[in-house]
Amino acid sequence: MHICMFTNTYLPHVGGVARSVHNFAQDLQKKGHRVLIVAPTFPEAGIDETEDDTIIRVPAIQNFNGSDFSMRIPVPFYITEKLEDFKADIIHSHHPYLLGDAAFRAARRHRLPLVFTHHTLYEEYAHYVAGDNENFRQFALNLSTMYANLCDQVVAPSKSIADLIRKRGVTTPITEIPTGVDTAFFGSADGPAFKKERQIPENAFVIGHVGRLAPEKNLVFLAKSVAIAMETLADTWFCVAGEGPEEAKIHDIFDAHNLLDRLVLTGNLKGKVLADAYQAMDMFVFSSKSETQGMVLTEAMAAGTPVIALDAPGAREVVRHKQNGMLLHSGANTKAFSRAICDAVSHPEKTAAWQKCALQTAQDFSRNTCAQKLSDLYEHAVSRGSGASVMDETDMEPWEMFLRTIRTEWDLISEKVHSITRTFSRSKGSKKERRASCSGV
Repeated sequence: MHICMFTNTYLPHVGGVARSVHNFAQDLQKKGHRVLIVAPTFPEAGIDETEDDTIIRVPAIQNFNGSDFSMRIPVPFYITEKLEDFKADIIHSHHPYLLGDAAFRAARRHRLPLVFTHHTLYEEYAHYVAGDNENFRQFALNLSTMYANLCDQVVAPSKSIADLIRKRGVTTPITEIPTGVDTAFFGSADGPAFKKERQIPENAFVIGHVGRLAPEKNLVFLAKSVAIAMETLADTWFCVAGEGPEEAKIHDIFDAHNLLDRLVLTGNLKGKVLADAYQAMDMFVFSSKSETQGMVLTEAMAAGTPVIALDAPGAREVVRHKQNGMLLHSGANTKAFSRAICDAVSHPEKTAAWQKCALQTAQDFSRNTCAQKLSDLYEHAVSRGSGASVMDETDMEPWEMFLRTIRTEWDLISEKVHSITRTFSRSKGSKKERRASCSGV
């Protein structure tokens, strides 16, 4: 099968969506499928990609509005020729905007099934565009819901997200498929070597975290919780792997607690070094409430590292309370989180049992299992489709092609207009309710 994936973020960008697309592409290729990825340019993209016929890079604005994402620059017909040569059987969109629109156009133009993975709670990222504007948060939510309803199949990375987007109004069939983890790779890394390289004492208890250091990850809460715990725990270190605007805040919090000598900020890690970092950790901590799946949690568990996390989408599908870690109430404060850390560090027999269970949990998220689920979904979507191929366009009358193009653009415009209308209708309704409440009605 020929599969074309459209994504607004891809390697060398470090993030969950980029790794998900890359891992699935690799695993699907191993199963005999051909995969073409359409993604923005990034400054660090390798020169050798110029000869890579599995990736189409489109021009993009780098570090859009202070984020570490690229925003595609619309270039008419930029990918049309390569896409037609590829002769795709199915289109897979990984975002509901920018290249998501291009994916929708490609699917309509070639009469192909369109699959959409709802990777992200987009309203949690609205601050990159409009600050803390609540209307824009609602618009981002509405946009992803309406885009999903234009597609033929939707993939949810977790049950929490599947349930959530159904409540929000997604009526397209939804299948739960998490991103798989390479259990053998993360399970065979060298933790002692990482400790030695980073000058962490051999017998130190390492509390760890991996991910983008961005505001939506709730990292100020996490850093404060860990720092409070470490004030009472000897021989404990905090190792943070990642980059982003919150790095300075983490540094300042540990400085205020006089714990800088036990804080290790590694920057972004990839490949074997990342696996070694997971192996060096005795406990993984996670407080984000904006995730759709717990990729870093399954990676940590594949290394035998138990997890303490807040009960939120993505985490609750992976962390089993008091079996492979602890799952705290989503509203827990820093003192409660720090107490959980202290309890885990103070009871090594408990964490040893959690480690064994963590390894077992990781097996449920193996890459081969997840890739097979996605392959089966593609087969089902194609079998339900019209069976039309790219070459069928040669038999179309110009007028028919023109009408199809107009309908496609109309649907995309309608999607955005309806999202805006719903947003401001809701906003006006909220204002009326507030006025009525104030007047005692």
